[in-house]
Amino acid sequence: MIVITEYDANWRVLFEEEAHRLRAAFGSAALRIEHVGSTSVPGLAAKSVIDIQVSVLSLAPHGRYVDTLAALGYRHVALDDFDLVYPFFHKPAEWPSTHHVHLCEAGGEQEWKHLAFRNFLRSHPQTAREYEALKRELSRTHNGDTPKSMEAYSLAKSEFVANVLRAARAAGDA
Repeated sequence: MIVITEYDANWRVLFEEEAHRLRAAFGSAALRIEHVGSTSVPGLAAKSVIDIQVSVLSLAPHGRYVDTLAALGYRHVALDDFDLVYPFFHKPAEWPSTHHVHLCEAGGEQEWKHLAFRNFLRSHPQTAREYEALKRELSRTHNGDTPKSMEAYSLAKSEFVANVLRAARAAGDA
């Protein structure tokens, strides 16, 4: 079930604790570990899931970090071709999850998109409020009780996200 909760300042603490574990597991392979997603935007209501982006030099060969993350309790979720550019993991292995890890190549488009979206919401409170309203509306439409419903919820946000990314590029945040 998709539940949007009020902002919780403890989300930052949960990120820091998990980032510490990820840094230890990845060592120098993790070039950057960032708190992304709605829980990374102060004041923004969100699903209570900590999204973390780990930037590495290369994702090749495919699947190279599956064992590293499995040792920390994460399960890899294959996402067809998208898995080649932004592999996704969740913890615990069974739903509902409390943490998501997204891998990307440092300096790549996926890294930029998630950081630019987060940063734009942080610096544009009105846009963050609009995003929150959209998420609340979509959570009523897509209850998230199946993977298909969860995917529909995410896809329904795509136009909003694309508009924010265009605004970020226009503002020179690219």
